[in-house]
Amino acid sequence: MHEFLIRLPHFIGNHVLLVAAFVVIVLALVGLEVSRQFRGFRELTPAQLVQMINRGSPLVVDLSAIADFEKGHIAGSRNVTPSQFDPENKDLAKARDIEIVTVCRSGVTAAKAARRLVKAGFTNVATLAGGIEAWKRADLPLAKGRK
Repeated sequence: MHEFLIRLPHFIGNHVLLVAAFVVIVLALVGLEVSRQFRGFRELTPAQLVQMINRGSPLVVDLSAIADFEKGHIAGSRNVTPSQFDPENKDLAKARDIEIVTVCRSGVTAAKAARRLVKAGFTNVATLAGGIEAWKRADLPLAKGRK
């Protein structure tokens, strides 16, 4: 260990760009992890969502396009298009204290919706990490049609 500490300044002096890139990457990873901790919602794996559904009845909001929803969705989920999604809606406001899970095809739109819910004062919000694609990869069943 002592020899490593003696050689470290020499290495840093000879590889400034490499060390700078390493520091930037580490800071970016730390920043990402800190922002994930303070965003106000959590990400669920498909298995965690199945457990949640089995032990209770969370409100699963699917933000997919209507055609995609009809091709396959999580049983019991409700379809709301992103353009119609409104956390201030009086029907959704009634669900302020229950578990709400936002879902979309890949997880990106669901995360945006979850941020909006948290900003509107919802306290028990989650997303399905990877969206319906992750659900399919986990070989979990999808319901077809409108309901």
